[in-house]
Amino acid sequence: MDRMLVVVFDMEKKAYEGQKALLQLDSEGSIVAYAYAVVAKDADGTVTVKQSDDPGPLGSLVGTSLGSLIGLLGGPVGLAIGASVGLVAGSTVDLSNARVGGDFVDDVSKQLRPNRFAVVAEIQEDWTTPVDTRMEALGGIVFRRALSEVEDMVDDEDTAAMQADIAQLKAEHAQARADRKAKLQEKINQLDSRIQARLDKAKEQRQAAQQRAKAKVELLKTKAAALKVKAAQAGDVVTD
Repeated sequence: MDRMLVVVFDMEKKAYEGQKALLQLDSEGSIVAYAYAVVAKDADGTVTVKQSDDPGPLGSLVGTSLGSLIGLLGGPVGLAIGASVGLVAGSTVDLSNARVGGDFVDDVSKQLRPNRFAVVAEIQEDWTTPVDTRMEALGGIVFRRALSEVEDMVDDEDTAAMQADIAQLKAEHAQARADRKAKLQEKINQLDSRIQARLDKAKEQRQAAQQRAKAKVELLKTKAAALKVKAAQAGDVVTD
């Protein structure tokens, strides 16, 4: 299952040890770490990215969720920092991009207080014990949430309401005096633009989801092949 993982630590050193443990679990095949970052909550409440993986083609895609979460934890400054290290990839910071609930952000924010640190990662894990055992041994507080699927459709109810308003305005426009037509047309154009913006956003989210899914499949294939080679090499050593 694909999840967003946040582990909060009291010390920066522990956060880096947590990152190291996460990558070790990835190399062992216990989890798949798609993208990660070590962040710090500064004294003024903003979030600074201390270290992150090299985004590359996969990170820049998967990182939209990770970068958006960091932005939500750190506010506008967090977004700017996330973009500077390639995590946000131009997306706006909102819950639909982070793909987690507002309650998850609130729960993490309560623990990620000023002068604390965290490992933030998008991972795949089949069971929680490996991560929990390693992180709790380091004194980390673990938060995880399954990533929501990107909606295929825009909010049908809101769109239908705007379309109904357009129909009404067009009816009025047909019967309006010349001095009212321009104002009515302006309102129609505004609603048309809002509907189109919703459709465009939904299309972008679908395309990003398809790209993420493809990139993840390729990464999983690569890791599976590497584990197979490692197992074969281990077998050769035992045979010898």
